[in-house]
Amino acid sequence: MNLEHLNIEKRKAAVHMDGPLLILAGAGSGKTATMTHRIAYMIEQGVSPYNILAVTFTNKAAQEMRERVEKLGVSCRGMWILTFHSMSLRILREYFEAAGYGKNFVVYDTVDQKALFKNILKDLNVDTKDYPVNYFASIISKEKEADRGPEEYLQREGENFRSKIIYRVYREYQTRLKKNNAMDFDDLLRNALHVLRDNPVILEEYRSRFRYIMVDEYQDTNHIQYQIIKLLAKEHKNICVVGDDDQCIYEWRGADIRNILDFEKDFPSAEVIKLEQNYRSYGNILAAAHSVIKNNKGRKDKKLWTNRDEGDKIVYSRLENDKEEARYIAGEISFLEGAKRSYDDFAILYRTNAQSRLFEEALKKRGIPYQILSGFSFYERKETKDMISYMRLVSNPEDEMAFLRVINEPKRGIGAKTIEKLRALASVRGESLLTTVSDPEIIAGLPAKSRDSVRNMTETLELCRREKDNLRILDIYDNLMVRTGYMKALEDENTVEAEGRIENLLDFKSFIYDFEKEKSEAGETATLEEFLEKVATDGDADKYESESGKVTLMTMHSAKGLEFPVVFMPGMEDGLFPGHRAMDSEEGLEEERRLCYVGMTRAKERLFLTSAAYRVLYGRGDYTRESKFMRELDPKVLDPAGDMVYVPKKKAGGALGVDTGSLDGFASKTPYKPYDPLSRAKAAAKQNAGASGDNLAPGDMVRHGKFGEGLVLETDDKTVTVMFDSVGRKKLAKGIAPLKKI
Repeated sequence: MNLEHLNIEKRKAAVHMDGPLLILAGAGSGKTATMTHRIAYMIEQGVSPYNILAVTFTNKAAQEMRERVEKLGVSCRGMWILTFHSMSLRILREYFEAAGYGKNFVVYDTVDQKALFKNILKDLNVDTKDYPVNYFASIISKEKEADRGPEEYLQREGENFRSKIIYRVYREYQTRLKKNNAMDFDDLLRNALHVLRDNPVILEEYRSRFRYIMVDEYQDTNHIQYQIIKLLAKEHKNICVVGDDDQCIYEWRGADIRNILDFEKDFPSAEVIKLEQNYRSYGNILAAAHSVIKNNKGRKDKKLWTNRDEGDKIVYSRLENDKEEARYIAGEISFLEGAKRSYDDFAILYRTNAQSRLFEEALKKRGIPYQILSGFSFYERKETKDMISYMRLVSNPEDEMAFLRVINEPKRGIGAKTIEKLRALASVRGESLLTTVSDPEIIAGLPAKSRDSVRNMTETLELCRREKDNLRILDIYDNLMVRTGYMKALEDENTVEAEGRIENLLDFKSFIYDFEKEKSEAGETATLEEFLEKVATDGDADKYESESGKVTLMTMHSAKGLEFPVVFMPGMEDGLFPGHRAMDSEEGLEEERRLCYVGMTRAKERLFLTSAAYRVLYGRGDYTRESKFMRELDPKVLDPAGDMVYVPKKKAGGALGVDTGSLDGFASKTPYKPYDPLSRAKAAAKQNAGASGDNLAPGDMVRHGKFGEGLVLETDDKTVTVMFDSVGRKKLAKGIAPLKKI
């Protein structure tokens, strides 16, 4: 493999194979290239991909790493390149019994967790005004990250009024998760750790397999992730961790900067390689970032440098108030865009989401298109979340939270009192809610208007579950969407909003299609469980997709890993950035300083810093002091013309002298009927869900969505038996088998 294009440090890291290695990779230093070349080099030197484990923090990063390794001409087949949560899932799917769970356990995301907490707090008569849901979710998550269960929590805290409440909620939360055969994200990591730690045979199996381990973004690992990696690497010690202590900004999520700072203590023979050459930013931007971050005491000594020239100096402007700050930034974007830049060159990175409103208003007034990084992915919309819950019930009929979500989606006339009675009955009978409600006698006792729709739902779920292995995920999805009445209810609503929800549902099918296609091309069979895992484990960092021609607004936390030609960082004021709470401790201040460093190093060409002399935030207005970080900034990198209070001048043509105009539109005089992909997609879903096999006879040739072509051998009232070229003889259920006569 030719490594000549890599610089000396990268090349040194790429050829290091045996023994512990710490790669300190500064922002924009090309760490992904280093890691991928190292993997490719090891494989080229005879290491089997089967013996390599590469752990990342996002599915997107894992996919990118795999693609870049294979572009170097080596195969990754058999290699694990995945996130911590996905790795834990794989271990637990294999050894679910050792974790004390059933085979088809499900993963609860934050929405599921919130719903479960609400039910628990209601049942335990906990006042949510005094103790909101998020309060318990946050505390319990931190306890799990520290590998402490309910009993350990109470022992550590001691018994008092508050701790007893948290203990009761924590204990009940874990009990119900177990009853539902479900885990939350923290459980995935914790249970995987316990399986490895408490089962020497299982641990030895994974140690024997993963002789070479690589961990990306090591500075973001929490206590349990650290313990898992340490366990796996203990025998062979061929562990390579890549990270940057200066970019550890998720301590509030459990990240422990000590993991990277103390790596050499854990592995005394470790070699340390620093990647300090930056390929992203101009010199003045790097100098500005270094002048701030160097004030942190808890860091490894390093300094980014570049072969690029110094570039423009940093512009700092102190505005009269927060509204003028927003207007100023919008004006600068408008001016620079007029100088032949695209709007997607710009990003506004703020400390808190509460700052975004004024920027939205200012950009709208100038007609500047923008996007805000959303906290919700497309599969967290209500309609897709509902369908995911249906799919979860097919995989795991014990999933009470999924059942409670969809029992009235679409509306089936099942009231809260009826649901409580059904829950109590299921508890007495010692079975799941779905099993209880599927009982014909129970259905007969429901209100008359509910019986048919509930019976239809339970029969559809049972049919999909029974035939799961004979269906594609797409087939299951279509049947659930159509046979449960979900899509018809939206069609009957006949509103623009309902049509938009149908579009979202069909857009989700594209996601399923891509998943199955990807698995097929890899020579694997896509399973419903794997798909649900993917949906559950996709993280916030995977959700950002740049939209062409739009300014991006986001928090600095969300911006980690991204880059933009021009970056604006507003709100450089004490109390806002750094936050007032952070200023009370050295540790808090250092994390805020790292966040400032991350924000600055997102800029490739231009960096603008602003503050407001008077700011209204959270409904309160006050005069401000310039940020401590501004006072730490090297004055040599600042544009002397920028450090001022900006006073807008009235000029002809509007604010800042920018003329506005209108764009005349053109209307076609010839009417035409456009191609309607939505109607076609709806029709295809209904047709697929209506597949039955009723019109087939022995001797007919058919095509199956999953198994391909085959010959019908026999039929009866309920089944069709087909001999397929690919999988041999299969008995399929009429009413759901996706068979087409050819």
